[in-house]
Amino acid sequence: MSMSKLARQNLILELVKEETLPSQDELRRRLKKAGARVTQATLSRDINELGLVKTPEGYTLPGREEAAEPPPPSLPRLMREFVREVRQAQNLIVLKTTAGSAQPVAAALDGEAWPEIVGTVAGDDTILIVAPDLKTCRRLADGIRGMIA
Repeated sequence: MSMSKLARQNLILELVKEETLPSQDELRRRLKKAGARVTQATLSRDINELGLVKTPEGYTLPGREEAAEPPPPSLPRLMREFVREVRQAQNLIVLKTTAGSAQPVAAALDGEAWPEIVGTVAGDDTILIVAPDLKTCRRLADGIRGMIA
């Protein structure tokens, strides 16, 4: 069945809006299933004209490439990789990290929004964690030590 260029390109956009398609071949199969037979050359032209973006996952709409980025590493992984030492002083915890790692680790800690943490301050290789009281601080320090062990 023959389909107009506009109808075919609209169909391509609909298919790519639904999901990122891994290859031109997969896109061509989906078009065929929807009743649009298209050559590889025509499909390449359509992809180019529509401005579709090729990511490691496949073809997607422009501006949606960010959505295809992998999620950031988990807090336990960041802690294991970068935290070298945990020191407690009253209701404060000092985390020593590798050079340049304190800020991303502190940002991940802040992102967890743990009620045991009143706040964090990060330098280059040191994070200061403020807990509300001594008991909570001990529990928090033990939990962090367990995470990095």
